[in-house]
Amino acid sequence: QLQLVESGGGLVQAGDSLRLSCVVSGHTFMYTMGWFRQSPGKEREFVAAISWSGGSTSYTDSVKGRFTISRDNAKNTLYLQMNSLKPEDTALYYCAAGSMNTRSQTYPYWGQGTQVTVSS
Repeated sequence: QLQLVESGGGLVQAGDSLRLSCVVSGHTFMYTMGWFRQSPGKEREFVAAISWSGGSTSYTDSVKGRFTISRDNAKNTLYLQMNSLKPEDTALYYCAAGSMNTRSQTYPYWGQGTQVTVSS
């Protein structure tokens, strides 16, 4: 059974940066992985995904040029570097494993989420 634990969220001001981390344990880390986010009253939204080697990445349009997904396979850790944060980035951020698809249903493993709040 794969366990995913996110950290790094917090309350920041617009324009600030945050780096989210997701530590994976319980099995091999050699999964494709992704980040999603969900705001109150909204559906869970794809943010970014990365291949198991890190050589392929994808992003939703609203974060391109601001967010960077990466991974350190030696540390079993997935990252999301978020720069130039905007109030609309406020959400609960989840890491997920098992797919590079934009559809959340294709990911069998999920963390509990870390809250990111961006004030204007």
